[in-house]
This record gives sequence, C-alpha cells and structure tokens, in this order.
Amino acid sequence: MLADLPPSTTEPGDSAVVRVLSYNIRSMRDDRGALARVIQACAPDLVLLQEAPRFFRWRKAAAWLAHETGLVTVTGGATAAGPMILSSLRAHVERTEDILLPRTPGLHQRGFATAVVRIGGARLSVLSCHLSLSAAERDGQSALLLERLAAMGEPYAVAGGDLNDHPDGRAFGRLSAELQDAWATKPWGGEFTSVPDNPYQRIDAIFATQGVEVLGCGVPQGLPGVDPADLVAATDHLPLLAVFRIPAAAPSVVPGG
Repeated sequence: MLADLPPSTTEPGDSAVVRVLSYNIRSMRDDRGALARVIQACAPDLVLLQEAPRFFRWRKAAAWLAHETGLVTVTGGATAAGPMILSSLRAHVERTEDILLPRTPGLHQRGFATAVVRIGGARLSVLSCHLSLSAAERDGQSALLLERLAAMGEPYAVAGGDLNDHPDGRAFGRLSAELQDAWATKPWGGEFTSVPDNPYQRIDAIFATQGVEVLGCGVPQGLPGVDPADLVAATDHLPLLAVFRIPAAAPSVVPGG
C-alpha cells in the first residue's frame, strides 16, 4: 500500500505544510458520491478544480460538493469559465479574483480562478486553470498564467490544473521552465492522469514557485482511504495530490513602527 504524504501542519517559524489537490471533475456529471469520497480521502487544504459546474444552478452544485467534502468554496466556477478553488477551514482567504482569458472565436471560453490565502504563518497565491485544446491558444494562456502569478505579488505560489498538454509540449514546457513541476521534482504515487481506467498520459500538473519545498506529488492510487473504484467512477481524469512546505511570510512593516 502506498505510504501517505505528510499531513498538514504549521511548523516552528510558522512555515506550513500544505496539501493541494488538482482535479478535473467534468461538471460533476459522473458519480458524485465517488467524487466526494476521493477528495475527502486526500485530506486537502486547497482544491484546484477544473470543469466545475458553471451552468444551471452551478452554485448549488458547488455548495453540495464543498459540504460533502468538509471544505468551503473560495472562488471560481461560472465566473472563471470552469476553474474553481475550494479550501479547508485552515486557510484564511485574503483576496480572490476570477479572470476570463482572451477568447478565440469558435473555441471555449477559458479563465483562471485565483486567490491569495494565509495558512498558519505562510501566505501564498493560488491559481486553478484549464488550458485550451488549441496548441496556439494554449501556449498564449501559459504565458498569461505566469504573468498573473507575477501580478499577484506574492513570493510563493502554487498553480495547477488540466493543461491539455504533455510535458514535452510548448505550454507545459513554458510553465515547467519557470516553475517547479511538482511531480517531476518529487514524484510520488502515479504519474498519468488520463484516463482513469487505463492511465497513459500526464496532462494535469501542479506547479510551485521557487522557494516552495515540494514534499511529494502524484496520483493517489493506493493511498489509504482512496478506493480504486471511486477513482474510475468519479470523473474522466485522475486527481493529482501534492504536498508543499511553504515558508513563513515576511512580517508586515508598519510605517513609523
């Protein structure tokens, strides 16, 4: 049986061990119970969703998923064209912003769900994305992702999602050249995220900025509490679980203090 990753903790000096799950949930059109059980078993602090419900009564569906997994909705959904962020109560949300990306006529609208959160003494930017099926559009979106992380102004960040690209692709390569590809940095569990009943490709990824320590990342196949049948039934992607050690945020400087 696969050994578990480190649990979420706040450490001496106020650095924080943070569990991040990225998951394309196909608008919750599959087995919702299996989906909720998989997410809950991974015990995440932050969940980066793609293809979250975004049409009729989408907020109600998102609220159901948050309730069933013991999490809260942070931002995203229809307002980000599909990406969404959930969190545990361990995360204090400082600000959020949903961004719609430039759209190519005839292709789906894409967007980013973003937030800045504090966990223990650590502060970090968080971004969930679902990049285009079009190689040209996807390449541009990867550049916009890096620009967005820089614009958020935090020294530490994690970003993840469905890239619709392979590690040797231009968009994936652009991101891994600037950020730490968590699976490549410290692989754990399974590599391939598509398709659940016969995984053969890695098109989902979680990245972190330099200075964030990657403690492990991979598909939680064999993780205690994660039922293999639920992984197949929940959606058409496998989830990706990463654990990071985030350094403590620099203390605020009070003018005249």
